[in-house]
Amino acid sequence: MQLEGILSEKTIVIMGVANKNSIAWGCTKAIMDQGAKVVLTYQNDRIKKSLNKIVDDSIALVECDVSEDANIEKAFKQIKDKFGKVDGIIHAIAFADKETLEGGVLNTKKEGYNLAQDVSAYSLIAVSRYGAEIMNEKGSIVTLTYFGSTRAIPNYNMMGIAKASLESSVRYLASDLGDRHIRVNAISAGAIKTLAVTGIKHHRDLLKESQSRTVDGENVSTSEVGNVAAFLVSDMATGVTGDVIYVDKGVHLI
Repeated sequence: MQLEGILSEKTIVIMGVANKNSIAWGCTKAIMDQGAKVVLTYQNDRIKKSLNKIVDDSIALVECDVSEDANIEKAFKQIKDKFGKVDGIIHAIAFADKETLEGGVLNTKKEGYNLAQDVSAYSLIAVSRYGAEIMNEKGSIVTLTYFGSTRAIPNYNMMGIAKASLESSVRYLASDLGDRHIRVNAISAGAIKTLAVTGIKHHRDLLKESQSRTVDGENVSTSEVGNVAAFLVSDMATGVTGDVIYVDKGVHLI
């Protein structure tokens, strides 16, 4: 008989699963292992087809393209209508176009800057606004960030700036939502070979360098990040808010 987990009887919305290698998928599995009901949001039909290959009927899918506030509002209304209130949200969404990501910060154009900030940082604010409206007390919002927010990581470029904005948003949102007993935190995950990372120029060098700087010589896994996400959306983490939790095997120590 399966023991009850720390998320039994909770409903968690997870945004940003692209495929089985996604950090968000590691979060999904860890959260389900702890007994939660999971709702995944997807951007478009292409992503939905990809998700249908890895999910079963126990996982609900809801469309949500975060590029427009109306889409986010509609998605959370649908989630409430179908599943009632939720207990947590995992925000694992980021994007910069190829030209912006590869061109270096000095060559970043206004359109590319705005797009990266809109999808990667502002979307957390919009998700928090509409998500909080359907969230139970002691709810938790968790986003994913990276070390490039505080260090100039080679080839990370505009995404580092967007992640810095994201982390600042976490602190202000935690303050805004504190009186509703809703927590907001970020996980700074180590470099993992995901679809997002492969979009970075010389990503193999980044992964190799990251591994060399871990304390045990091994890169962190999506399941290890997922376990921390499960903790943060649970009632065991009610005292943690406005924080960035590093899950990178110690890379940030050096």
